[in-house]
Amino acid sequence: MHAYTLASVAVPVTAGLYGLVGVIRGRAAVRHRRALDRWAVVLADPYQAALERWWPNDAVQAAAARLLLDGLVTVNHRGNLDPAPAAADPARTPGHPLPEGVLAALRRRSAPATLGSLVLRDEEFATVRREFREARPEFLTVGEPAGAPKPGLYLVLAEMLFCVFGLMSLQPDGDAQWTAAWAVWTGVIAQVIWFPVYNRARGSGWKKDAEAVEAARLGPPHPALQALDVRDPEAFRRLRVSRLRTRRGRNRGRPRCRRTRAETGGHLSTG
Repeated sequence: MHAYTLASVAVPVTAGLYGLVGVIRGRAAVRHRRALDRWAVVLADPYQAALERWWPNDAVQAAAARLLLDGLVTVNHRGNLDPAPAAADPARTPGHPLPEGVLAALRRRSAPATLGSLVLRDEEFATVRREFREARPEFLTVGEPAGAPKPGLYLVLAEMLFCVFGLMSLQPDGDAQWTAAWAVWTGVIAQVIWFPVYNRARGSGWKKDAEAVEAARLGPPHPALQALDVRDPEAFRRLRVSRLRTRRGRNRGRPRCRRTRAETGGHLSTG
């Protein structure tokens, strides 16, 4: 086996393998940028950004917080929400479908209601939430890139064995052939190193995309929640209570009639 023949195989194959790694990393960078651009469109609306978050930082909680900040609703110590007199002013509208849906649901009630009750039982509000979710733009699916086909990997292994056996029987003559032989050895070693480099390039690109999308989705809380927590911590705490409670209570919010034992006994004695 001639050294030049081995070099003409090992060097181009090595260059091609590392060129494949460069292509994979370039495609991962493009996919990463597209994912962030697509999520930037979603994050332009803070309610869309909070839509998939867990309570108490979700979009419904943020919509109620916005109404409290604007003075359109009030919340008592039991978490019951009630439209404020300012809500009757047509000029004082929330300006967003989700807070408007919460306010409309409260107006449909004959008595104050908890936020948990609206989420659980108000069908019209559920329709508003579903339509708002459907209006979200389609996201870029970020999945793990496909690996190289197994036949291609088998060909690389076969090429490596071919070069190794050729080097073992090689008897270079002159500086040029020794240079070619060393080029073959360098190529074979680089091809051995290529396998973990290739796997790392695929995995890191996918992980980078997934982490970027997750960080964009699970960003800071909605501005309304942050502002309410700073401006009125008590209302912020009551709003959380409102989301946990699905019923207003056995007395439906009316003050209970409390009688003393003496009053009860006196009533019975006169009867």
